[in-house]
Amino acid sequence: MVRSPQNTNQGECIPLLTKKLRAQLPKLYEQEGSSDPTVYAKFFTPDSGGTWYVTEGQEDDGNFRFFGYVVGFESEWGYFVLSELQAVRGKLGLPIERDLYFTPCPFSTVQQ
Repeated sequence: MVRSPQNTNQGECIPLLTKKLRAQLPKLYEQEGSSDPTVYAKFFTPDSGGTWYVTEGQEDDGNFRFFGYVVGFESEWGYFVLSELQAVRGKLGLPIERDLYFTPCPFSTVQQ
């Protein structure tokens, strides 16, 4: 979970993975044949350049495994798990956040 900028003082947290997002996400490999898969969520580090665009996900051995496009030192498609996202901190120690204003769209739209 991450702290919402609006609610930092109250200690309220906004989860990276909500029930709604979990229900929306196609299972792993369901968009594998698509030349322009739908991106359902965007996670980012507010104090550094990391961004994760989520296209698929499902429960995996007690964790939640995502697949998507990761922008960091390199930009590439890959897998990442919820527990790792929750543990990562940016340059100033800020946790990863979910873009609350992101609207699902084709990957080609994200690339623009």
